[in-house]
Amino acid sequence: MEEELTDVHETAIEEVYKSLESSPDGLPEEEVRNRFLSFGSNEIQEKRRTPLSIKFLKQFFNFFAILLWIAGGLAFLGEYLSPNEGNLNLGIAIIGVIFINAVFTFYQEYKAERAAEALKKMLAPEARVVRAKKELQIPAREVVVGDIILLSEGDRVPADGRLTEEYELKVNNAPLTGESVPQTRSTTPEKGELLEAKNAVFSGTTVVSGSGRAVVFATGMGTEFGKIAGLTQEIKEEKSPLQKELAYFIKVISVIAVLLGIVFFFTGWMIGRDFTANFIFAIGIIIANVPEGLLPTVTLTLSIASQRMAKRNALIKSLNSVETLGSTTVICTDKTGTLTQNEMTVNKLFANDKELVVTGSGYHPEGNLIYNNEAVSEGALTALEPFLKTALFCNSSQLTLKEGRHVIIGDPTEGALLVLAKKLTDTEQLLSVEERIFELPFTSERQMMSSIYKGEKTVAYVKGAPEAILHLSRTILIDGREEPLSEAERKRLSKVAEGFEKEALRTIALAYREVPLQDRYTAEEVEQDLTFLGLAGMIDPPRTEVREAALNCKRAGIKIILITGDNKLTAEAIARAAGVVEGDPVVVEGPDIPKMDRADLKAILKNPEIIFARTAPKHKMDIVMALKEMGEVVAVTGDGVNDAPALKEADIGIAMGAGTDVAKEASDVILIDDNFKSIVDAVMEGRTVFDNIKKFVTYILTSNIPEIVPFLIYVLFSVPLPLTVIQILAIDLGTDMVPAIAIGTEPPEMDVMERPPRPRKERMLTLPTLLRSYGFIGPIEAAAGLLGYWWVLKAGGWVRGMDLLATDPLYIKATTMALAAIIICQIANGLQCRSLRNSIFKIGFFTNKHLFIGFATELLLIFGFSYLFFFQRFLGTGPLELKHWLFFIPFAILIFVVEEIRKAIKRRLDRKKSAE
Repeated sequence: MEEELTDVHETAIEEVYKSLESSPDGLPEEEVRNRFLSFGSNEIQEKRRTPLSIKFLKQFFNFFAILLWIAGGLAFLGEYLSPNEGNLNLGIAIIGVIFINAVFTFYQEYKAERAAEALKKMLAPEARVVRAKKELQIPAREVVVGDIILLSEGDRVPADGRLTEEYELKVNNAPLTGESVPQTRSTTPEKGELLEAKNAVFSGTTVVSGSGRAVVFATGMGTEFGKIAGLTQEIKEEKSPLQKELAYFIKVISVIAVLLGIVFFFTGWMIGRDFTANFIFAIGIIIANVPEGLLPTVTLTLSIASQRMAKRNALIKSLNSVETLGSTTVICTDKTGTLTQNEMTVNKLFANDKELVVTGSGYHPEGNLIYNNEAVSEGALTALEPFLKTALFCNSSQLTLKEGRHVIIGDPTEGALLVLAKKLTDTEQLLSVEERIFELPFTSERQMMSSIYKGEKTVAYVKGAPEAILHLSRTILIDGREEPLSEAERKRLSKVAEGFEKEALRTIALAYREVPLQDRYTAEEVEQDLTFLGLAGMIDPPRTEVREAALNCKRAGIKIILITGDNKLTAEAIARAAGVVEGDPVVVEGPDIPKMDRADLKAILKNPEIIFARTAPKHKMDIVMALKEMGEVVAVTGDGVNDAPALKEADIGIAMGAGTDVAKEASDVILIDDNFKSIVDAVMEGRTVFDNIKKFVTYILTSNIPEIVPFLIYVLFSVPLPLTVIQILAIDLGTDMVPAIAIGTEPPEMDVMERPPRPRKERMLTLPTLLRSYGFIGPIEAAAGLLGYWWVLKAGGWVRGMDLLATDPLYIKATTMALAAIIICQIANGLQCRSLRNSIFKIGFFTNKHLFIGFATELLLIFGFSYLFFFQRFLGTGPLELKHWLFFIPFAILIFVVEEIRKAIKRRLDRKKSAE
């Protein structure tokens, strides 16, 4: 016997029993034990994970951390070789930097891997089985292949089974398919996809109504549910574009730092500097070049951006996802609840021999009936009363208010009919004069349901599939009169129904007839000689804001691909109504995807407008993998267990707030409002984040030059060191950080959603960035620091060749001057870094209040460094006079003017380039 069968739905029940070596009486206990030992428990098997402690420790041994460990070790060695020169404080500070970066990086990279646990929670805890002719209640984990499972309303299906008996059985397959409409079951063999088979039930799904029994053909990881879990666990977490870019940036800067340290160590040695001095010099060069505060600043910026996105209904689970959203080139979206309102709505009727339009949206019970562009009169509505009564009475759903919003409890199709009735008639009054006395539930064989009501007369109200209702109808109601329904008229009405269906409307026919009053009824007695009342066409309408959001995506160079379990007609109609497609899209059905090789699928994916219909979980994942192989940055939406593999495989997995826990655990982003527009807003935020990171990287790099140049002066001209290493750390981890974070909160630039997505190979560290920081602004800051340092020394009577101790008040004031010069100049630099292209006069001085908080913090810190004893002792700083502070102003103005000129030249060159 095989552990699982894949064609079980195509096989007669007798053959299924034979293949599974089972019988209607169930398995004997001995056979159960053997199978349990052979195939294992009926559970989701979770793969081993790296312990959190190991993940955390790894943060202390990445490339950046190792570089800092070396620098810290050299500082402690310097303290040993030359005590009491500040190297001990430097070493401690560097160790602190390593720890801070480790904590921030761990927080940034850590993502809870609870998908398998969430999957386990969705499985049935217990099961009812038949074994050796006895009915037993057992833990669901003990179910084996060949077991006979018993199902009734409210049960969660414990394993995949082939139905052998069913009594008006309906199941909700949403955990697997994402579609929440209850589905009828049968026992008849049928061809096609296993997941679409009506004679099978699947682990993790629920029984909505009715009862049945099934023989188990797959358990544990062999079930459709288990296969999804396996796919989800097999996917390896890839680094985000931002993580890759930061790693590249840090390596480049670190290599430059180390090489410069080595070069200048030997330069100092060649000109006769002693080993200890050269050693301290090399450490200083490395520390000056390494942006120690970069990782915490990036993490805090992403965290702030994620909070902004939460206000826009996008909850960020993984901080790197913020920027990855901005790199998105393709959005693979599902239909229900994302593009649509997830509120089935009747928008067209055929009744009283007229085609009518119903206004109103969703479950809100307000709307009108329109005929020939005019509202239908009260008299015409009266003629429709039997139709509306049938919509109301042949119905088990309820309309309620939840948090100020109308919601349906029950079947969405019935909910749409209930809302229709509430829009057009007084339902309370109708329900008060008639009483339901019997119901014949829907079955897949009859394709209809009937409700018998007693009032002045006893009437059966019937609704169902148009072909089934028309077949049993003998008359039609027109203007209150029952007229014979000829064969020609029946064909005409069938064509009307087909027309509705071509518009992707789910079409329900309504009918009624008088019946005698009795205690019980059968379908054969009631469902015959019906009076046809009309057709109701319903659809889950697109969200009103989706069209504009789709247009914004296209402007931004982002392709939208619809992937849905619905049929082709419905998928294309919704995609067109939502603005996702406008021309002649390529429409592919899920079952055709396995027949293609990867090259064929990629060729299809190159089309500008694509729709995938009737897709299964594996199809969705194949699409995502092919897109990634094509170099696309892929965002995928989903809400069901079936979506979990694709959500995890995608660069960005976006789960719906109303979706399953499994989908949420596998995703990077959760949409609280399930709205496609929120995805587009999140993409804009992601693009803004990358822009802002680039801006504050430019800001941070600028201070490298005024930090490096003092060490060159120290070695080449044998002057006292103008800026100490501990003061450099005070800039990198102190004064620069708050303004850098504030630059990270800069609002989006005007054209952020009018540019194409950022290419994967576009670097954060570019030649223009280096030229601006190292070639223009950095040298101005270096000049301010050195000239201020030189002025204080000269004014204090120092001459070249004179030794100055680290504790000399003159030396302390001079180094404080150099430190203050850099910090004051960085304020002008920070103001200009708000846009690397547009003038500050265009974007406005005061449009980022956080930046002025950052500048205020920066000023408070430098005043604290200068005047507070604690900082003076730790940093080797001292008090400055008013004339010293005024000295920096011309340099700050110069930076401001130079940047305005550079930006004007850049804008002119850009315009010239675009004109060509």
